[in-house]
Amino acid sequence: MNSRRIKTWAWVHKWSSLVCTVFMLLLCLTGLPLIFHHEIGHLLGTEIEAPKMPAGTPRVSLDRVLEVAKSKHPDRVVQFVSQPEDDDGLWFVTLTPTPAPTDDFKSVAVDARTAEVLAQPKFDEGFMYVMFKLHVDLFAGLPGKLFLGFMGLLLLVAIVSGVVLYAPFMRKLEFGTVRHDKRPRLKWLDLHNLLGIVTLVWAFVVGGTGMINTWADLVIKYWQYDQLSALLAPYKDQPVVAVGERASVQKSLDAAYAVAPHSKLSFIAFPGTAFSSPHHTTVFLKGNEPFTSKLLQPVLVDAKTAEVTAAPKLPWYLTALLVSQPLHFGDYGGMPMQILWALLDIATIIVLGSGLYLWLKRGNSVPLPKSREALAAPPQAAPALKEIRS
Repeated sequence: MNSRRIKTWAWVHKWSSLVCTVFMLLLCLTGLPLIFHHEIGHLLGTEIEAPKMPAGTPRVSLDRVLEVAKSKHPDRVVQFVSQPEDDDGLWFVTLTPTPAPTDDFKSVAVDARTAEVLAQPKFDEGFMYVMFKLHVDLFAGLPGKLFLGFMGLLLLVAIVSGVVLYAPFMRKLEFGTVRHDKRPRLKWLDLHNLLGIVTLVWAFVVGGTGMINTWADLVIKYWQYDQLSALLAPYKDQPVVAVGERASVQKSLDAAYAVAPHSKLSFIAFPGTAFSSPHHTTVFLKGNEPFTSKLLQPVLVDAKTAEVTAAPKLPWYLTALLVSQPLHFGDYGGMPMQILWALLDIATIIVLGSGLYLWLKRGNSVPLPKSREALAAPPQAAPALKEIRS
């Protein structure tokens, strides 16, 4: 690689890194507790679990569960209802002022066996909520998500350009060399390069999936326009289904299970909400295997008749979104993968912090000597090294 190309790649690496570093540090710091959100919830006592009961204890009707939850907030409408992945004895009911998307929601946890209200958790406050909002959208909604997505794109550019620069820079050194006998800045440069190349694949995967996740709102809207509009053609001139005209939700759920009998429930979206249509109760089912449990199968059930009208397969772009979400936080392999994700996250924090340190200390650099330090890179790389230091 000639000196001009190295200099160009060095410029790309420097500025893509500088622009995104502070925000990537924020995302790594806030993402660390989110990896262990369930465990932290248990520690803080905010995790809700259904009381232990004998296996086979009968469940009450879902209609009864919704009735009990609604009694706690009679001025609100039910948007969603779901069950935790590892606890089918519990229902979470989300109620909002209107079916439209909003951050003004109330949650009610109801026992699936007794229909007793176990808690009214407040998911919109506390330490983990602050970490989540900072990580997802900087408390700025969709603009915040798209901004972080752009920062994620710059991270990918920084990773690719860093790989291009790594080969000529380390050609004269053994892999993993950290020159402890040199001045601190040179030692941190070696450590920055080493950890950067070790965490390369992980950082690219997490950065890429994080960028994809920031597009979630837009992807879902496109899916509704692209796929659901054709399915809703028969309902074009019909009014929105009022609450009093809706069929049994339990009957709608049973009809969805009849279409996919070996599935588990993820959540139910009610008519008029962001994940449904004005005329359907949409049941989102998932598989029983570790991978398929992350993929959703929507089943559209007529809100008036409780008859299934469609069970469309998700398009590739929604599948990519659903796969990227758990991969981003290491949710596929249990505690071992969570620990691995946390260690790699910490290593990435060091990479980002050392990169910022190297840039801040650039004014203290001295010209490259023509002795052993010059062996850190071939002669044609010297202009790039000078550019990095400046």
